Amino acid sequence: MERFPDKPFYALIDKRSWAHGDAWVVWPWEGNGSKGIEDHIVRLLQYVGENPDRGGLAETPARVAKAWKEWCSGYDKDPADILKTFEDGAEGVDEMVVVKNIPFYTHCEHHMAPFFGTATIGYLPNKKIVGLSKLSRLLDIYAKRLQVQERLGCQVADAIMDHLGALGCGVVITARHLCMESRGICKQGSETSTSALRGLFKDDPAVRNEFLQLAR
Repeated sequence: MERFPDKPFYALIDKRSWAHGDAWVVWPWEGNGSKGIEDHIVRLLQYVGENPDRGGLAETPARVAKAWKEWCSGYDKDPADILKTFEDGAEGVDEMVVVKNIPFYTHCEHHMAPFFGTATIGYLPNKKIVGLSKLSRLLDIYAKRLQVQERLGCQVADAIMDHLGALGCGVVITARHLCMESRGICKQGSETSTSALRGLFKDDPAVRNEFLQLAR
């Protein structure tokens, strides 16, 4: 390349013998870190008809790369690290704990468009309780990944059952999806509600009804 700077560069890779599987290919001139991602943002700007050299877009590729790193920061976090339980103070706690209207923001895995809303999370302790803020943090861990709403609720519910040993838990989510509001069918203001119930919240009608009443 240095000897023939005016000549086009082509490379062929035989993936059948590629030792790195699906690893990202980084060419020597791209450097490390987010530079390769920024190049793809430049291509995206060109794809939609923009001029990436325009002054207002000069720092856009770097900003977008940084933003997506934050939006998807949940992949690097383990729910077990935040769901530290307390046995002191849990004596005699045999009624459900419910935190309502927790806001969240995430991106759908189908179009990578935002969807956002609120979640209500409840659980029935089994000799252990968890700090109330930890339920919000748990939601954030899974929301900061590419998601579908149904799976988001299930992941939160399963984590509570696995790490708290709860007798039951429930997650109710209501959200707006921009992939449905800003494109395609374009139905602005529509909301989607889902629930994920585990343990007594699913098997005992009285417990289920109490939680769903509180979640309204």
